[in-house]
Amino acid sequence: MPSATSAATAATPRFSSVDSLRGLTVAAMLLVNNAGDWNHIHPWLQHAPWHGCTPADLIFPLFLFIAGVSLSLALEPQRELGRSPAALRLAVLWRAARVFALGLLLHLVAALLIPERDLRLPGVLQRIGLCIAVAGPVALYLKPRAQWVLAGALLIGYSLLLAFTGVAIDHNPALVIDSAVLGRFAYRYDPATGLAFDPEGLVSTLGAVMTTLLGLRAGHWLRHARLAVLAAAGVAAIATGAWLHLLQPMNKSLWTPAFVLWSGGIACLALLAAHWLADRRGLWLPGGALGRNAILAYAGSWLMVCMLAATGADSWLYRHAFASWLAPLAGSTAASAAWAAAVTGVWWLVSLPLDRKRWYWKI
Repeated sequence: MPSATSAATAATPRFSSVDSLRGLTVAAMLLVNNAGDWNHIHPWLQHAPWHGCTPADLIFPLFLFIAGVSLSLALEPQRELGRSPAALRLAVLWRAARVFALGLLLHLVAALLIPERDLRLPGVLQRIGLCIAVAGPVALYLKPRAQWVLAGALLIGYSLLLAFTGVAIDHNPALVIDSAVLGRFAYRYDPATGLAFDPEGLVSTLGAVMTTLLGLRAGHWLRHARLAVLAAAGVAAIATGAWLHLLQPMNKSLWTPAFVLWSGGIACLALLAAHWLADRRGLWLPGGALGRNAILAYAGSWLMVCMLAATGADSWLYRHAFASWLAPLAGSTAASAAWAAAVTGVWWLVSLPLDRKRWYWKI
């Protein structure tokens, strides 16, 4: 007899749209994270200085949204087939711990190899691990209505917290908590004042959890072909986020409720478009190979860039292979973006033969 796992897999076929969207998101993340010259960055690859939302600001929310979609697609069939929620919870929490630990390891490697880099405790993978650890049990133990109640309570509660404590760059709850808990292990730390701030810090993780919970519901709608609901939710979230922005601004660093809704609505519509093109129309979308090896691409590119920086090879390569000829022709911003595209392209090319051989690195 087939196992419960294999039966669940058969009951829910893999959506190529999810893999493609994840891969495109990873590619965009690599583009943003690997500028050749940080003094010359293309506007689309820059985060908003504080309030506001740029295309670059949408990348991390989309990745967390897809993590929620993937959790829903993986866990719902298991529950329907009678798998023990306790066993599934343990598996989810163990995976979340591994993702978190890998993030810490990558930051430790960066601190050891690059003298000017201090050890930073929060990070992208660490936040993903925390969000998986929260959203997984929510998917297992709470019914849809209770999930909506939880998401709404988080949204309202976090909005009220920010309303009372402020959202200014020098006056916000994340600044207080990060200074007290993270200190010099935060992304930004001022030893003179003792103030610290991290865009992946503890307080703003509340908003990131909401994004992941929205992904849970979107995964349910996708699995059950409730595409009209997915579309309506996307439009409603975008509209509500835009309205809320007038009262409490969008801010990725704080992951404010307006940012949650705006970016979450865009993610819903992106998922809907990818599903219609790839799963319904059968069209090929780029990114599938990269999406199926997303962790390998992210971790591998991180280690590659760290080793290049530690040996000084990155400056030499950038100067001779890009800046020396491309900057005079198209400008320093184009040369910087070309380097980022090259780093992304390397890992895209690495993913292609691995995908053909069905070799996937999962943690």
